Amino acid sequence: MDRRAKRELGGFLRSRRERIAPADVGLPAGPRRRTPGLRREEVAQLAFISAEYYTRLEQARAPHPSREVLAQVARALRLSDAECDHLHHLAGTPPGPPPGPSREVRRSIVDLLHRLPEAAAIVISATYEVIAWNDLAAALMEDFSALSRRDRNLIRRAFLGPYRHGRRLYGVSDADEFAWTSAQHLRAAAARYPNDPEVSGLVEELRSGSAEFARLWATHDVSARPTLCKTFEHPVVGPVSVSCDVLDIADRDQRVVIYTAAPGSSSAEALRLLSVVGTQRMGVAG
Repeated sequence: MDRRAKRELGGFLRSRRERIAPADVGLPAGPRRRTPGLRREEVAQLAFISAEYYTRLEQARAPHPSREVLAQVARALRLSDAECDHLHHLAGTPPGPPPGPSREVRRSIVDLLHRLPEAAAIVISATYEVIAWNDLAAALMEDFSALSRRDRNLIRRAFLGPYRHGRRLYGVSDADEFAWTSAQHLRAAAARYPNDPEVSGLVEELRSGSAEFARLWATHDVSARPTLCKTFEHPVVGPVSVSCDVLDIADRDQRVVIYTAAPGSSSAEALRLLSVVGTQRMGVAG
């Protein structure tokens, strides 16, 4: 690193340190704190490095930091993904592939789901784990809050759950398209997260447990088929035909899936009924 790059790195670290209140990381503010944010020694303590070395980083006097040190400092300073990438570039060490798919849903996205009273909406991770949902989605599909994290993975449910052997997950009309698309999305995700044990473990579990998944995986296809509409066969209100729109959250590698029915249709009335009944009497659709 040249002197200018070190100064840029030091300035960035100092700006991130000064924005964090001690209470944000469980530290007492203390009566004699004269600078905003955390002290250097507090960041060093949180990052498990010496205070002297961290001080030298901020003062542009330290040698080239390792990836491990950068990761520890990023965690201590609560850097976002974009800030973490910037930190690595400043240090002359481009970030490696992300360790695994993000499961943290932005608060604004969660709020959005609940501002769609006439639509069933979920957020899925890169591996098809349902990580957020609104009440109507729980009524239309199933009560995800009653499931373990493992059972909220739609690919695992479709290929290895009680819906295989001719039965369809939630009775959907596009079961074959979902199987194809989810397998191709998972193949692409496995390429993006080659070092994540959860991703590789899910792939191996599906390949060994489902002949259908193994066949789809062997095609090596990564071009998914978009689904524009589908029909859920609900055990209480019957068939519910909906449009299916998918919004990508690029910075989190997540998707918002929104199901809406045509205004005035019988399916719109069924969704309205589900919004009233909720999950009180909802069994799992076969």
